[in-house]
Amino acid sequence: MATITKKELIDRIAEKTGHRRVQVKRVVQQFLDEIVSELGKGNRLEFRDFGVFESKLRKARKAQNPKTLQPVAVPEKRTVKFKVGRLMKQQLGDLTGAAIEDEAADIDEIADADHEEDEKEESAT
Repeated sequence: MATITKKELIDRIAEKTGHRRVQVKRVVQQFLDEIVSELGKGNRLEFRDFGVFESKLRKARKAQNPKTLQPVAVPEKRTVKFKVGRLMKQQLGDLTGAAIEDEAADIDEIADADHEEDEKEESAT
């Protein structure tokens, strides 16, 4: 599996569109800067059929140092989550022949399982 850099993507886009590399680089960089800016504000970025970027706050927690086995306080921090969109999931599946994991589907399955358990408990009483 190869790693593609921003420079390589810019070169490809410039070649395919016929635009100058400098112009493409400016647009791509501005696009990336806007994504970072919006996530920094706590906003959610949704690109239909491609996916959703979302900033989440991870709570502070206690962890353990594996070397010393001493407890360590881990402060809260912000992370960025990406959920694959429908069209991207379909195209990646077609290209690779493998199923693409979907975080939301896992959540739906958990919710369905919880709902079924609730129904069983209600019918048993």
